[in-house]
Amino acid sequence: MPGATSDLTRLRIALTAFFALDGFIFAGWVVRIPAIKQQTDASASDLGLALLGVSAGAVVTMTLIGRLCRRYGSHPVTVVCAVLLSLSVSLPPLTHSAPALGAVLLVFGAAYGGINVAFNSAAVDLVTALRRPIMPTFHAAFSLGGMIGAGLGGLVAGALSPTRHLLGLTLTGLLVTAVAGRTLLRLEPPAPADRAPSPTAAEGSAATEGRAAPRRTGSRGLVVVFGLIALCTAYGEGAMADWGALHLQQDLMASSGVAAAGYSCFALAMTVGRATGTTLLERLGRTRTVIAGGTVAAAGMLLGSLAPSVWGALLGFAVTGLGLANLFPVAVERAGSLTGPSGVAVASTLGYGGMLLGPPAIGFMADWFSLPTALTSVAALAAVAAVIGVATRRTLGG
Repeated sequence: MPGATSDLTRLRIALTAFFALDGFIFAGWVVRIPAIKQQTDASASDLGLALLGVSAGAVVTMTLIGRLCRRYGSHPVTVVCAVLLSLSVSLPPLTHSAPALGAVLLVFGAAYGGINVAFNSAAVDLVTALRRPIMPTFHAAFSLGGMIGAGLGGLVAGALSPTRHLLGLTLTGLLVTAVAGRTLLRLEPPAPADRAPSPTAAEGSAATEGRAAPRRTGSRGLVVVFGLIALCTAYGEGAMADWGALHLQQDLMASSGVAAAGYSCFALAMTVGRATGTTLLERLGRTRTVIAGGTVAAAGMLLGSLAPSVWGALLGFAVTGLGLANLFPVAVERAGSLTGPSGVAVASTLGYGGMLLGPPAIGFMADWFSLPTALTSVAALAAVAAVIGVATRRTLGG
């Protein structure tokens, strides 16, 4: 028993390292996009098409990775995807045209989408084994890694070329993968990935009486429903990343520095919310966490989008981050517990689709109405997530 506990602890540390690495590498790439645009001499529209390569690669790969995890296990797939992610992030500075950039970003996006499915699947198995709702802590590591990667990237942008900076990310990624990957490859998943546990501890008695967890059609339908929660959350994340600063600067006349702080408030609040998510889930349970989170996020975004002052908007952004923080982790964990890696793949794909849908949808609505009005759609979808939480409270569990 002590040995098993030690293995689970080491596995948790290794997975946390991979989550943080994923956020670190992705954020490091994002802060160098302006330099890459200049290097490739791409127009705004050409760059936009090239950047779609990341999304296309991720979405196409996610379903395939779910199958590979079922066949080969989530641990080796995580390590392979981490190596590919680390290597592919060094490719964009080597391109000198928008089509070439789009091609290498397809590879980068495939690795990014792949590792997200793989390590989330491994994390679901660990959550099942520990019987503790620790999923938010992994996503907190991702958020923290992203904040560090963006901050460090901003600091070195003036001193290092994109080639040297992203090569540094490659070396860092390979080093972390070599250390954390050894642990991951030595340890077997603590529970079969395709075994669906009982939705709640309170339903444990039903499980012991031989009642099987819902499978096939019922489970797959619920996975899609949980994926919609992920979509609602990721829609807000994408909208805040692309439109929050513009709203502060354009509609509330904030300085560029204060406008940039808008997303920082949102991201920091989301990181704090995820870091404390396990405690919140243990006290409130999944259902009340999703309902409360969606409700808080909806109220926060109404304040953030409609407040007449900059400080009111910043407060609203922070409240929104706190509300949305744990919705995606809960949705992915429940989807994975129902149908294993394929459930994680479906929920992640829908979530990623929400992140893709958010920015352009906000743009169209801003043209039709106004940007503040368009941003209220984030509040509307957060409220939808809360309603889904009410509707699926029996399956979400205590």
